[in-house]
Amino acid sequence: MAHLKLLYGFHAVTARLRYDAATISEILYDPSRRDRRMQDFLKVASVAGVRLIAAEEQRLRGLAGTDRHQGIVARVAEVHLAHNLAELLDGISGPALLLVLDGVTDPHNLGACLRVANAAGAQAVIAPRDRAVGLNATAAKVASGAADTTPYISVTNLARALRELQAADIWVVGAADDAPTSLYETKLVGSLALVMGAEGEGMRRLTRTTCDEVMHIPMAGSVESLNVSVASGVALFEARRQRILAS
Repeated sequence: MAHLKLLYGFHAVTARLRYDAATISEILYDPSRRDRRMQDFLKVASVAGVRLIAAEEQRLRGLAGTDRHQGIVARVAEVHLAHNLAELLDGISGPALLLVLDGVTDPHNLGACLRVANAAGAQAVIAPRDRAVGLNATAAKVASGAADTTPYISVTNLARALRELQAADIWVVGAADDAPTSLYETKLVGSLALVMGAEGEGMRRLTRTTCDEVMHIPMAGSVESLNVSVASGVALFEARRQRILAS
């Protein structure tokens, strides 16, 4: 099977099993792990007809590049997703809901953002090639399978990409702590791209000035800001709530 990549951990591999088991070439597992979770997983994989290979923990660690593989590493084929902005825009049917990340350099944050974007029904996550972590194995594991079904679009110039979205009649709304309008006062129906900056630094100046509108997430406690994945989830699900009410 060509163009194989690695997935590891129960969530990521189980999500691929459910989404498209035929794209899994083989699953390597730690036979010394005999708990109920592993037994249930192996049963599901076996029923799906996936090749199972017993492997020592050292081999699994070497393949995954981390100790957090949970005793499971899978070789899987790439699932075809949109690879660039043009493909993405051509493939969207109905109102767009996109998450744009500016300055997210932590793979755990990226993985969590992909997970909440997928849960909220966003069609893609968009980020610049510079000042961004990129979609690696750690981000894919944290995403718990979302990286296989939600496109991650890496762009050379984020401001130019935002202008392309605007040209496609997608309203671009950025999140900024000092914005005068709150999330709950902002209209988030219709085709929409939500732009989130890194925690603390926020969006870059050019990114912010390119947005059609900026809003802030009201904070009731003593903390000054939210983790970017949490903020993304709050904003995306508010957009989802508004869309349900408007339908």
